[in-house]
Amino acid sequence: MLKILILQGPNLNRLGKREPGHYGTKTLSEIHEEIEALGKKENFLPVFFQSNHEGAIVDRIHAAGEDGTQGAVANLGAYTHTSIAIRDAFLSVELPVVEVHLSNVYRRESFRAKSLLSDIAAGTIGGLGPVVYQLGILGLLDLLRRRDSGTPRT
Repeated sequence: MLKILILQGPNLNRLGKREPGHYGTKTLSEIHEEIEALGKKENFLPVFFQSNHEGAIVDRIHAAGEDGTQGAVANLGAYTHTSIAIRDAFLSVELPVVEVHLSNVYRRESFRAKSLLSDIAAGTIGGLGPVVYQLGILGLLDLLRRRDSGTPRT
Protein backbone atom coordinates (compact mmCIF):
# COMPACT_ATOMS: atom_id res chain seq x y z
CA MET A 1 0.00 0.00 0.00
CA LEU A 2 1.35 3.40 -0.95
CA LYS A 3 1.97 5.83 1.89
CA ILE A 4 1.21 9.46 0.99
CA LEU A 5 2.02 12.47 3.17
CA ILE A 6 -0.72 15.11 3.19
CA LEU A 7 1.18 18.18 4.31
CA GLN A 8 -0.51 21.43 5.32
CA GLY A 9 1.12 24.65 6.34
CA PRO A 10 0.22 27.70 8.41
CA ASN A 11 -3.34 28.71 9.14
CA LEU A 12 -4.89 25.68 7.46
CA ASN A 13 -5.98 24.51 10.90
CA ARG A 14 -8.38 27.50 10.69
CA LEU A 15 -10.23 26.22 7.61
CA GLY A 16 -13.97 26.62 7.93
CA LYS A 17 -13.47 29.80 9.96
CA ARG A 18 -10.80 31.67 8.02
CA GLU A 19 -11.85 33.75 5.02
CA PRO A 20 -14.57 31.42 3.70
CA GLY A 21 -14.78 33.52 0.53
CA HIS A 22 -11.30 32.29 -0.40
CA TYR A 23 -11.08 28.94 1.36
CA GLY A 24 -14.66 27.68 1.71
CA THR A 25 -16.46 26.39 4.77
CA LYS A 26 -15.07 22.86 5.08
CA THR A 27 -12.84 22.24 8.04
CA LEU A 28 -9.48 20.52 7.86
CA SER A 29 -11.02 17.52 9.67
CA GLU A 30 -13.74 17.25 7.02
CA ILE A 31 -11.14 17.38 4.25
CA HIS A 32 -9.14 14.67 6.02
CA GLU A 33 -12.26 12.46 6.27
CA GLU A 34 -12.74 12.77 2.50
CA ILE A 35 -9.10 11.86 1.91
CA GLU A 36 -9.38 8.84 4.23
CA ALA A 37 -12.40 7.62 2.22
CA LEU A 38 -10.42 8.09 -0.99
CA GLY A 39 -7.53 6.15 0.58
CA LYS A 40 -9.79 3.16 1.21
CA LYS A 41 -11.12 3.31 -2.35
CA GLU A 42 -7.73 3.83 -4.03
CA ASN A 43 -5.67 1.66 -1.66
CA PHE A 44 -3.26 4.19 -0.20
CA LEU A 45 -2.47 5.25 3.35
CA PRO A 46 -2.79 9.00 3.94
CA VAL A 47 -0.56 10.43 6.66
CA PHE A 48 -1.67 13.89 7.78
CA PHE A 49 0.55 16.63 9.12
CA GLN A 50 -0.29 20.30 9.66
CA SER A 51 1.90 22.87 11.32
CA ASN A 52 2.11 26.62 11.62
CA HIS A 53 5.89 26.29 12.13
CA GLU A 54 8.34 26.12 9.26
CA GLY A 55 10.91 24.00 11.09
CA ALA A 56 8.32 21.39 12.04
CA ILE A 57 7.32 21.10 8.38
CA VAL A 58 10.96 20.70 7.36
CA ASP A 59 11.42 18.01 10.01
CA ARG A 60 8.32 16.14 8.80
CA ILE A 61 9.53 16.20 5.19
CA HIS A 62 12.90 14.81 6.32
CA ALA A 63 11.09 12.05 8.25
CA ALA A 64 9.02 11.22 5.16
CA GLY A 65 12.25 10.63 3.27
CA GLU A 66 13.16 7.93 5.79
CA ASP A 67 9.87 6.29 6.81
CA GLY A 68 8.68 4.64 3.61
CA THR A 69 6.56 7.53 2.35
CA GLN A 70 6.32 7.38 -1.44
CA GLY A 71 5.11 10.93 -2.15
CA ALA A 72 3.44 14.05 -0.81
CA VAL A 73 0.56 16.38 -1.53
CA ALA A 74 1.40 19.75 -0.03
CA ASN A 75 -0.61 22.87 0.67
CA LEU A 76 2.10 25.01 2.20
CA GLY A 77 -0.10 28.08 2.65
CA ALA A 78 1.97 31.26 2.94
CA TYR A 79 5.20 29.23 3.04
CA THR A 80 4.61 28.51 -0.64
CA HIS A 81 5.81 32.02 -1.36
CA THR A 82 8.56 32.39 1.25
CA SER A 83 10.21 29.15 2.32
CA ILE A 84 13.46 28.18 0.68
CA ALA A 85 13.96 25.80 3.63
CA ILE A 86 10.85 23.77 2.75
CA ARG A 87 11.84 23.72 -0.93
CA ASP A 88 15.33 22.48 0.04
CA ALA A 89 13.81 19.84 2.32
CA PHE A 90 11.82 18.39 -0.59
CA LEU A 91 14.92 18.42 -2.78
CA SER A 92 16.89 16.61 -0.06
CA VAL A 93 14.47 13.67 0.17
CA GLU A 94 13.65 13.33 -3.53
CA LEU A 95 9.97 12.53 -2.90
CA PRO A 96 7.56 13.48 -5.66
CA VAL A 97 5.27 16.24 -4.45
CA VAL A 98 2.08 17.73 -5.82
CA GLU A 99 1.44 21.33 -4.77
CA VAL A 100 -2.18 22.25 -4.08
CA HIS A 101 -3.99 25.47 -3.24
CA LEU A 102 -7.63 25.88 -2.28
CA SER A 103 -7.85 29.34 -3.82
CA ASN A 104 -6.65 30.55 -7.20
CA VAL A 105 -3.45 32.28 -6.14
CA TYR A 106 -3.26 34.09 -9.50
CA ARG A 107 -6.53 35.92 -8.78
CA ARG A 108 -5.29 37.27 -5.48
CA GLU A 109 -2.46 39.52 -4.32
CA SER A 110 0.50 39.58 -6.70
CA PHE A 111 2.93 38.15 -4.12
CA ARG A 112 0.90 34.91 -4.09
CA ALA A 113 1.65 34.26 -7.77
CA LYS A 114 5.24 33.23 -6.98
CA SER A 115 5.72 29.69 -5.68
CA LEU A 116 9.07 28.41 -4.45
CA LEU A 117 7.81 24.83 -4.87
CA SER A 118 6.06 24.66 -8.24
CA ASP A 119 9.18 24.30 -10.39
CA ILE A 120 10.26 21.19 -8.47
CA ALA A 121 6.75 19.77 -7.98
CA ALA A 122 5.39 16.96 -10.13
CA GLY A 123 2.28 19.11 -10.60
CA THR A 124 0.30 22.02 -9.22
CA ILE A 125 -3.47 22.26 -8.78
CA GLY A 126 -5.31 25.28 -7.42
CA GLY A 127 -8.42 27.35 -7.27
CA LEU A 128 -11.04 24.62 -7.08
CA GLY A 129 -11.55 24.43 -3.33
CA PRO A 130 -11.08 21.28 -1.22
CA VAL A 131 -11.30 18.94 -4.22
CA VAL A 132 -7.71 19.98 -5.04
CA TYR A 133 -6.49 17.51 -2.43
CA GLN A 134 -8.27 14.59 -4.09
CA LEU A 135 -7.16 15.68 -7.57
CA GLY A 136 -3.58 16.06 -6.35
CA ILE A 137 -3.63 12.65 -4.71
CA LEU A 138 -5.07 10.96 -7.81
CA GLY A 139 -2.40 12.61 -9.96
CA LEU A 140 0.34 11.56 -7.57
CA LEU A 141 -0.97 7.99 -7.40
CA ASP A 142 -1.01 7.81 -11.19
CA LEU A 143 2.57 9.09 -11.32
CA LEU A 144 3.77 6.60 -8.68
CA ARG A 145 1.98 3.64 -10.25
CA ARG A 146 3.34 4.48 -13.70
CA ARG A 147 6.83 4.83 -12.25
CA ASP A 148 6.55 1.51 -10.42
CA SER A 149 5.27 -0.28 -13.53
CA GLY A 150 7.87 1.32 -15.81
CA THR A 151 5.20 3.08 -17.87
CA PRO A 152 6.41 6.49 -19.07
CA ARG A 153 4.36 9.64 -18.67
CA THR A 154 2.59 10.63 -21.85
